Parts: sequence; C-alpha cells; structure tokens
Amino acid sequence: MKPLLIFVALLALAGCAQVPPVTATQPEKTPVSTDIMSFTIPPDALGARDPQLTAVLAKVGTLAAAQKQPTTILVTALGQDLPYLNQAIWRGVPAQHAVKLNLDNLTAGANQPYSVSIKPTP
Repeated sequence: MKPLLIFVALLALAGCAQVPPVTATQPEKTPVSTDIMSFTIPPDALGARDPQLTAVLAKVGTLAAAQKQPTTILVTALGQDLPYLNQAIWRGVPAQHAVKLNLDNLTAGANQPYSVSIKPTP
C-alpha cells in the first residue's frame, strides 16, 4: 500500500508542475522580393569583358524597357566597371523606352558580389 501512496503523491505533484502555455506560432515570413529579375555577375566574366555577358546585359536593358510600369535597373560593381556595364545595358534599351527607365549604380564593397537587378520604380 505504501508504494501506491508514493505513486499517487508523485502523480499529484507532477500534475501541479507548471506546464508552459501552448501558443500558436506563426511561420516566419520571408521578405517578398519585388525584383523583376536579379543575378550575380561572375567576376571572371566581367574582368574578361566576356561577349556573352555583354549580350546578357543588353537583354537586361530590353527586359527592363518592356515593363509597363517605370522601372529601375540597379547595377552593383566596382566604380571602374560601371561605365562598361551601363553601356552594355543601354544597348538593349530602345530609344523610345529610355524615358521610363532609371539606371542606378552602387559601388560594391570589398566582399560584395557584383549584381544587376530590375525592379519597379517606387
């Protein structure tokens, strides 16, 4: 009988223990990207002024110009590479669509990758 009393006492004590409240957790929301397109430029392609890179950059200009809303192209690279990148992008932009485009440059930091993105102008 004594083991039964000990078991009942332990069970009663366990029932009094604080149980953390159950809360419904919301899954973390990932930021929604408004980018129409974005890619990283391989440093070796940029250094070699690769013709394929030049063609892709011209297509970026064409894609940005084809958007119905005003669009911003953001180019991130070293300052010395920005003129080449900008020129390659503008080659793909038809003259009549140049008005609704913004081409913004951002100088890359030491460990920052070179990139190009197209997004709606806020």
